[in-house]
Amino acid sequence: MWCIGVSDGDILKEAIIATIFGNHQKTPTQIGTEEEAMVRDRVGGLAWLRKRIEDADTDLLREMVKAVAEVFMSAEASAVCGAPYRQPTADRVNRRNGYRERRWDTRVGTIDLAIPKLRKGNYFPDWVLEPRRRAERALMQVVTECYVRGVSTRRVDGLVQTLGLEGMSKSQVSELARELDPVVESFRNRPLDDGPYTFVWLDAMTQRCREGGRVVNVATVIATGVNSDGHREILGLDVFTSEDGAGWTAFLRGLVARGLSGVKLATSDAHTGLKPAIASELPGCSWQRCRTHFMRNLLSKVPKNAQALVATLVRSISAQPTSKEVWAQHQRVADELERRFPVAAELLQEAAEDVLAFTTFPESVWRQIWSNNPQERLNREIRRRSDVVGIFPNRDAIIRLIGALLGEYNDEWMVTRRYMSIGVLEKAQAAAGGDVPTAQLESEEEPMLVEQLAV
Repeated sequence: MWCIGVSDGDILKEAIIATIFGNHQKTPTQIGTEEEAMVRDRVGGLAWLRKRIEDADTDLLREMVKAVAEVFMSAEASAVCGAPYRQPTADRVNRRNGYRERRWDTRVGTIDLAIPKLRKGNYFPDWVLEPRRRAERALMQVVTECYVRGVSTRRVDGLVQTLGLEGMSKSQVSELARELDPVVESFRNRPLDDGPYTFVWLDAMTQRCREGGRVVNVATVIATGVNSDGHREILGLDVFTSEDGAGWTAFLRGLVARGLSGVKLATSDAHTGLKPAIASELPGCSWQRCRTHFMRNLLSKVPKNAQALVATLVRSISAQPTSKEVWAQHQRVADELERRFPVAAELLQEAAEDVLAFTTFPESVWRQIWSNNPQERLNREIRRRSDVVGIFPNRDAIIRLIGALLGEYNDEWMVTRRYMSIGVLEKAQAAAGGDVPTAQLESEEEPMLVEQLAV
């Protein structure tokens, strides 16, 4: 512990006053004009000093911050030496050895600090600066916030110059962004103890990064779910070389190890190796193939001039009010397509169990679970920020940016309204234990939409 003594306080006062008037001028007690001395006597010294500070420009404030910081550093160095600077005493245990310059980026601009050096040992003012960091924490928060929001490093450089600093290179922005690593790592490895997570959405997107001197595509996979309280939650994030069964299995295995449980339905696109990985790592979980992505695959099997008709027919399947009617309509649509587009009809029949897996659960959640659209909206926000980067320097940079963004979304979801009600989740858990509808339901109803739309 150290404190400012009387002499140090006088030095601090004289340093501030000298800063206001400039080193080439005298202190207030030695000002040559009687007129200004009379003004000070009339309004009071403190009020006079406050007025000078309020009217000061940024350069003056910067010099004042520098003067105050250096006085405190000098006092602390004197305490370490056991005696004031240049005062011989028997209690002295160390001596000064000049100064070293260190740049300090603050909200009033860049300041060149003169840090005292000691002949024995080292002295560093960690209450002002931290080792290997020259930016104060408030400025660091500005830069990292810009990084997460997708601001390019060039614009960050312009921003810090606007704040009065000397600019910031790409490497400096990346160095400050690394401050996010502990936060992101803690978020990614947190326990998933708010289960059961009845519904889970899985998706992957491609990012470009440098590896081994080349630019390669890597898969960034994200999992979201609905916890027992009905709120959406980011469950996991990872980056692997390609979308295959081994990668998906390792990803899901990591989620289970952290506590993922009670999953009854996983919604995703038909990613390579994902369905076997779900069957292996999430026992009792069904797979819902994203309706939107399946529609695109199906329409690629029919001529362009017939795609609008086929799309309307297929959409009529999920528009039915009950599970039984959904399956019946699916069979009618498949029969109608068989006469004109047998390839599309075959695909529709083969994907029935996967595309209609949502019918096991209450009708009130069908729109939320039959596609990956909620995940796609999140992906667009991620893409909007990652496109600014273009090519990531490594995989850690991908996890840093996307992980920080997902952490913010997760916090927002925790305080917003529930995505699903607790009662619906309980019904869904109960329904998942029953018999799953089959595609062999025979319709006894009168033909409805197919006959009306058929040409």
